Amino acid sequence: MALTAETVHAELEAANQEGDPAADALVSDLIDNREVDGVNGLFRTIGTLKPHMPMDELSGLPERLAQFLHDASEEPPGWGGADVEAAEGFFAHHHGVASMLQGTVGLIGTYLSPTGAFTLRSTGRLGGADGPGRRLSQSSRLFIGMGDKDALRNGTLAATVTKVRLVHASVRQLHKKSGQWDYARWGEPVSQKYVTGAICVFSVQILQAMKNLGVHVAKEDAQGFVAAWHYINHYLGTPEKWLIPKDVDLVDRIWSAERENEWRASEDCTAMTQQALKFHREQMVPPPFYEPFLAMVRAAFTDRYADMAGIPKSAVDLVAKPAAAMHDLFSSTVGGLGGGAKKVVGVNPYDEILGVASKAFNQVELYALTHDKDDQPQMHQDLHDDR
Repeated sequence: MALTAETVHAELEAANQEGDPAADALVSDLIDNREVDGVNGLFRTIGTLKPHMPMDELSGLPERLAQFLHDASEEPPGWGGADVEAAEGFFAHHHGVASMLQGTVGLIGTYLSPTGAFTLRSTGRLGGADGPGRRLSQSSRLFIGMGDKDALRNGTLAATVTKVRLVHASVRQLHKKSGQWDYARWGEPVSQKYVTGAICVFSVQILQAMKNLGVHVAKEDAQGFVAAWHYINHYLGTPEKWLIPKDVDLVDRIWSAERENEWRASEDCTAMTQQALKFHREQMVPPPFYEPFLAMVRAAFTDRYADMAGIPKSAVDLVAKPAAAMHDLFSSTVGGLGGGAKKVVGVNPYDEILGVASKAFNQVELYALTHDKDDQPQMHQDLHDDR
């Protein structure tokens, strides 16, 4: 039985004490035997994880890994064709904007959990100066891949998510050995509570961001988006009792209540947010376009959470500017990046910047997936191992 509004707080506090026993046992053994590099190399050969995947299709892998992947290949309980069709409906209409917001609002949102921010900063390159690009590179495979044609049918999304599950396990195991983790204060590293909270950030928090930016998402599409994250939640190794439900209204209520307990300003959050914004400014958007982009991110978060994360106020107030003036700004600052924007008056003032930002961001995401070998999730052999 999945989470309900009545049981959520107590259930999530219990989830904060739980890791992922099957993944933890495998990864602990791999770390102890100095086999992580070899398994990271094998990640590149695992392209699909089909339901009920037979062992003979995994025969080229070490037996321990093959057995784990076989056991991990089961679909979520009650998953069916209607869920897949609903998810595909969302991505058919909103893939570009959702992917862009997941890579900006979503990633920064995970820093607003002090425990999550500390976890990321403690882990190699994910917390270093190159962290934002690294996180974007690895996350892009998920954000873009979940909307790819047949991703929820052919096992490619399940394979990607299962690799992330093993990365989470490596972080847990290394913190057990590090002596840096305060279990009494924070619970388990990358606990089931943390995983479920991140799922909420990347699902209903993104839907809230789209609403804040004036993007209309039909109810059936919103249901499909949450269903896709329910699927991901399952493949991350979360037991059924802690899975987010396939009910967008219920998940929205759960998250809106829990966010009051979970999101806090912290030095780790501010530092990582500034790293992310620096990456966006230097690698993603032309300098004159950065201020409108920053204004959009703040509007997506709302001022309360933007201030909490340390996102500075922009010199551009998008809402106060008529659409025609915004068109002139975009035309003069970003050239043809937006794909030939038209001068329109009386429409959502965010429409044009959403189109431009989505195209720019998705170009960066695709580049991150193809320009080097940094596109796959990678387990860690040691904390601060610069993976």
